[in-house]
Amino acid sequence: MTSKGIQIERLSKRYGEGDTAVLALKDVNMHVAPGEVVGLIGPSGSGKSTLLKCLGAVIDPTSGRMVLSDEVVFDNGWRVSDLRALRRDKIGFVFQAPYLIPFLDVTDNVALLPMLAGVPNDEARERAGELLAALDVQHRAKAMPAQLSGGEQQRVAIARGLVNRPPVILADEPTAPLDSVRAMAVIRILNAMARRFQTAVVVVTHDEKIIPTFKRIYHIRDGITHEEEGEGRSLQ
Repeated sequence: MTSKGIQIERLSKRYGEGDTAVLALKDVNMHVAPGEVVGLIGPSGSGKSTLLKCLGAVIDPTSGRMVLSDEVVFDNGWRVSDLRALRRDKIGFVFQAPYLIPFLDVTDNVALLPMLAGVPNDEARERAGELLAALDVQHRAKAMPAQLSGGEQQRVAIARGLVNRPPVILADEPTAPLDSVRAMAVIRILNAMARRFQTAVVVVTHDEKIIPTFKRIYHIRDGITHEEEGEGRSLQ
């Protein structure tokens, strides 16, 4: 079956009940095609984090429908029995901070997830090495996280997010701690990896440096999304 990337239909999230209830998401609709990188922007408290947590199967939506890759994962209730396996197999996460394990070298930081998923150690390390080469940090394969620059750490974090070959990547402010050159390098990498692996990528950001690079943007305010064409400026 052909991957559908990400499809969200009328997704809502309510916190609380009765008079104290807060509707954080209100009938959100979104589509991200395989190989596409879209931006998700909005003010603090607009619902960005809630939407990302629903997409990442970290919190339960209240209603609506979510399709990740070729699978309906939520339809007014979860349609998968193991949410940890869903996160492991279908979703890659890239955060503002790299969150690398300080006592593992770069290769083992990347290879750990497939190892935990049952991939043989040699194969997991081979996958890690391929991604580190693609991200131009293979020369740091045996380095410890503390020996890396900020940009190198973020590239290793991207490799870790991609190593299980998930159809979906959720990136939460991945360029916030970086200067302009490194921020644009991260966005180039995410776009290249999206095309190469046909991954659907959502980037939550406040970073005005990278917003002009998106071809499509979802604005979210008061729990409601509005899609618009982005500038799609060249990343060269």
